[in-house]
Amino acid sequence: MSRSEPTLADWVHASRLRTLPLALSTIITGAALVIDHHPENFSLPIFILTIWTTILLQILSNWANDFGDFTHGTDDETRLGPMRSMQSGRISVLQMRSAIVILAITCLVSGLVLLYCSGILLSLSGFLFICFGLLAIWAAIRYTAGQNPYGYAGWGDLAVFIFFGLLGVLGSSYLHLKSIPLTLHVLPASSMGFLSAAVLNLNNMRDAKDDRHKGKTTMAVRLGAYTSKIYHACLISFGLISMIIYSILSYESPLDFLYLVISPVLLLHVIQVFKVETSRDLDPELKKVALSTFFMSVLLFIAQIL
Repeated sequence: MSRSEPTLADWVHASRLRTLPLALSTIITGAALVIDHHPENFSLPIFILTIWTTILLQILSNWANDFGDFTHGTDDETRLGPMRSMQSGRISVLQMRSAIVILAITCLVSGLVLLYCSGILLSLSGFLFICFGLLAIWAAIRYTAGQNPYGYAGWGDLAVFIFFGLLGVLGSSYLHLKSIPLTLHVLPASSMGFLSAAVLNLNNMRDAKDDRHKGKTTMAVRLGAYTSKIYHACLISFGLISMIIYSILSYESPLDFLYLVISPVLLLHVIQVFKVETSRDLDPELKKVALSTFFMSVLLFIAQIL
């Protein structure tokens, strides 16, 4: 019997829409920084196009992750997380490979349109952004796909810190400002990077036992169960501290600390991580950190427009 074509629902499932809020946190934070210091430079069309391009890149990363883990034999019946689309047989290797190529091209086109609308496409900074964009596409695909993927060697945390933190926040700010963001902006950019890395670490902590047997040497596998929890607490702490220091140094009103209403959720989360005894119990914690990071960025944005 021939394999049926994947449905739209299958592709939506493979896209893992629940991961989008975390990806958008970097763009929202970047926009908040622009409004905070140079509100006259904020551009709604650029903001929307940046969000769209980021969504495409995140879906590309999710599809490539699905493809890579399946082809490396990591996704099977022993995996603790949700059933993946290729793992369930709803999408074939050929279908996913073709979709990844098409989406990668779409990401590139979307990025070029964004640079054109921001007015820097033909400039030196535009060239650098194209290079960063190509690097982002490469990183999205090579996290788990291909030979010797860097995610299988424990470099995923650093990649997330760079792309979801430094490049994501500072790069999106630059598209509005057309100039290098303030040095101070490295702090909220780092905050987003630390918290995003915490989400990945939590995912890897959940899968560590299975990954270890299958040769996927993530940071959680390298550190071991207890040390991974300490590392996780550090990521959450650094994420909060970086944002607090930024707010202190750029203080204008008490609203600058509005995002701190989220901090109890993150602190209780860290306590819960140390309490869990089985890897499966870490799964519900993923949503807490991802959504907390998203709402922190939203509250930071709201504080700047009030």
